[in-house]
Amino acid sequence: MVGKRLPKLSTVLHDPKTAWETLSVTWYGGTERKLEVATGTALWYSTGTDPLPIRWVLTRDPEGKREPKAYFSTNPAQSAAEIVADFVKRWSIEVTFEESRAHLGVETQRQWSDLAIERSTPCLFGLYSVVVLLGHALHPDGAIPVQQAAWYPKTQATFSDVLATVRRHCWGGLTFQTSLADPDVCLVSRSDLTRLVQAACS
Repeated sequence: MVGKRLPKLSTVLHDPKTAWETLSVTWYGGTERKLEVATGTALWYSTGTDPLPIRWVLTRDPEGKREPKAYFSTNPAQSAAEIVADFVKRWSIEVTFEESRAHLGVETQRQWSDLAIERSTPCLFGLYSVVVLLGHALHPDGAIPVQQAAWYPKTQATFSDVLATVRRHCWGGLTFQTSLADPDVCLVSRSDLTRLVQAACS
């Protein structure tokens, strides 16, 4: 039986009767952030399925610098702070999937067999782990060279930087020999070759 329709969260956001609570929640980078939070429970209805209990969380920035956001959980027993913290934890996982797709081809396999696809994805994630371990072995202090871009300043290395470092190490002895009698003869200067190899690694 369908109950009375609850107001939209956009209505709740601007309703002066909405009860807001200020919480300190775990944020990106392990920092803490103050947010004003309103929360409640509801039943999510979808045709042909049983109603699904959910907890919704509406957040707004006390300083007004960030847009209000809504979060949802299928575990109504979770607190508002836990739901927001769980959403923040997804960021590192999403980055892993995005960079695995961009640099290793996860989800872009062209096999026709389901079994082949089921083998490829775990192998590619295994390769991801091998690259990360090699990068850590090459730079135990974490000082991996960071490739910068004018539109995307980075303060920490991402997987693309780790992959470039591992490639550069594996290609460390790479050269283009053009004379059997004199291996040092090269069509390009050593400095140009180094820059070309670095560009290929990235």
